[in-house]
Amino acid sequence: MNVVITGGTSGIGKALTEKFLKQGAKVIILARSVENSCGIKCDLSNEDEIAKAFKEIEKSYGKIDILINNAGYGISGATELITPAEARKIFDVNFFGTLFCIQNALPLMQKGGKIINISSACAFFALPFRTLYCASKSAVSMLSNSIRMELNCAGIQVCAICPGDIKTNFTKNRVKHFDTNIRYGNRIKNATENIDRNEEKRMPLTYASDKIFQIINKPKLKPQYIIGKKYKFLYFLYKIFPLNWFLKSTNKSKGGKY
Repeated sequence: MNVVITGGTSGIGKALTEKFLKQGAKVIILARSVENSCGIKCDLSNEDEIAKAFKEIEKSYGKIDILINNAGYGISGATELITPAEARKIFDVNFFGTLFCIQNALPLMQKGGKIINISSACAFFALPFRTLYCASKSAVSMLSNSIRMELNCAGIQVCAICPGDIKTNFTKNRVKHFDTNIRYGNRIKNATENIDRNEEKRMPLTYASDKIFQIINKPKLKPQYIIGKKYKFLYFLYKIFPLNWFLKSTNKSKGGKY
């Protein structure tokens, strides 16, 4: 079994890589920096590098059984003050990187193949000063649902896995902007500190990666999965309460006002 994992050198991607290797699979990692022979250096924001990487996969492995689009990063700050270049960059990695990997992988996939897109609970739950990350992951989830329908007759399963906060370096590596103006005052700083101080309350990586690995190995995949009991409960509330109430509650909990 040939498994391609983007962003497989750290966090969820690295944990999944280790699990698939123990299972006996051949794992091909796509990342900006690779440490071993099973990795291919690839900038997921560059469509030419993506195409080149999959040509190399075709030449060396012939086919792909599972594609796991895991690479991504976060950005925080007032949406008004995020530069166009930064806005494009996060979509280039989180959304277009996922899209282009799918497009290049499909010619190498057959009936029984699986495409797993690691989205986020933020695909459902908007957060203040996390607009672009939430929007990019929402786009990934919608992409997953649409392509799932397109590939149904081909026998290739597609699903979006939406984890909540996990204890990884994701928070540390998030691009943080504290620029403000009279509209926002200290709210940007307060919201960032509110989220960052909960680091110890996040899901352990082992728990989250075990759940994700179990899902990927299911013979029949649902369109989406939410990882974390807290986030499943929040999703339940999201479905039954008015959106305005949910947005107001979320904003207050993140140190803001509504």
